[in-house]
Amino acid sequence: MPTFTAPDGTRLAYHLLGDAGEGADAPPLVCLPGGPMRASSYLGDLGGLAARRPLVRLDLRGTGESERPRDASSYRCDRLVDDVEALRGALGAERVDLLGHSAGANLALRYLERHPGRVARLVLVTPSVMAVGVDIAPEDRLAAARLRKGEPWFEGAYGALEGITQGRATPEAWEVINPFWYGRWDEAAQALQAADAVEKNHDAIPVFAGEGAFAPDVTRAALARCTAPVLVLAGETDVAAPPAAMAEVAGLFPAAELVVQAGASHHPWLDDPAAFGEAVERFLA
Repeated sequence: MPTFTAPDGTRLAYHLLGDAGEGADAPPLVCLPGGPMRASSYLGDLGGLAARRPLVRLDLRGTGESERPRDASSYRCDRLVDDVEALRGALGAERVDLLGHSAGANLALRYLERHPGRVARLVLVTPSVMAVGVDIAPEDRLAAARLRKGEPWFEGAYGALEGITQGRATPEAWEVINPFWYGRWDEAAQALQAADAVEKNHDAIPVFAGEGAFAPDVTRAALARCTAPVLVLAGETDVAAPPAAMAEVAGLFPAAELVVQAGASHHPWLDDPAAFGEAVERFLA
């Protein structure tokens, strides 16, 4: 497992999947995990994408195989940008293709904002919108949820989601809506969800989005100047990042491509690996 040292001395780990070494035919795709602050292991090989494209999965500081920093405030999203830039340097790459999933998309966007010349292509997979300040309408979430009507768990989960969108969230409600995060609530999805609590750095979560982490006006201005090709990949049934909001994210760029993966939710590589891999590889190629 390769490691590198962040500017503040924290040892960080990353995982190579596929041929990401020197002389590889395709440039590596640097993958930033969500959570926030979840170990990158949940991304796996992104549904077999590593067979098409070498992947570099970063364990953010304090997660997975990476060290916890001495300064806990360095978990803040904008400060994590320095770690991504240090990884690029460790890879010896002039520019990288960059993928951010969910909360990791916030970090990808803040990196693009600060280092626009270092990003060759950008892939945002069911991205969180905190960095750009997009408001997601409750009805957009509920409309995506209603596409799952008829599944055995739907009634209870939909009622819990309605309560959450109306400001009546309870700890139990967040558990009940878990099936909505996946296109199929099968054993693979349940295993991935069960690992979520174990793989997150819970101390770092509130810091990641703490005061100063985001500057939406600044980020939006930077995205409007973006010259790199951008793919925004949404899940048709994703209540966290519904397609209407993803279209708004895509519209922040001069010419981003929006792909809505049919039948997919927040983890599209798990829901339909072939469709996900084809969409991402076609874009990167």
